[in-house]
Amino acid sequence: MVEEKFLVDANSLITPYRLYYAFDLVPSFWDRLSENIGKIVLLDMVKSEIDKGNDDLTVWVNSLKGFEICYHLSQEIVDKWQEVIQYVQTCGLYNENALHSWAQINVADPWLIAAAAVYGYTIITLEGSAGRLSPMNKSGKVKIPDVARAFGVKTNNIFYMMRQLGIKI
Repeated sequence: MVEEKFLVDANSLITPYRLYYAFDLVPSFWDRLSENIGKIVLLDMVKSEIDKGNDDLTVWVNSLKGFEICYHLSQEIVDKWQEVIQYVQTCGLYNENALHSWAQINVADPWLIAAAAVYGYTIITLEGSAGRLSPMNKSGKVKIPDVARAFGVKTNNIFYMMRQLGIKI
């Protein structure tokens, strides 16, 4: 049996840190995450986004030993990223604004999907599906769960990850 690994979107760490699991109020959340660090993966772009905060979350991430960092510029991931961008461009569900915003090389979302597709990770994100997408009413926003589904990539939220890892606070 393959053990599930979680590729964490920046919003799944930044939002809890800022809104409901502050280090001074719920340190047990961060302690339990630390205990499961071998099952949690950060895309290098997500780590960079967290590092820009220059705050307690940055310190926490950088203090952890054994945090697996997935580097987005491996050839396999770059090739899959191109497929992800091509899908968004050709699937007929998104308008030009959506494609333009996602096709920028520094946008982490398509890279998350590419890395998860290559390595079999589950993406943990607070982002939800856009709902029913239709070529008749093209969406201006691309959502991770919708595109991930097209690539057979599993997505879920932080509470799913907590349950899978047995984290109770």
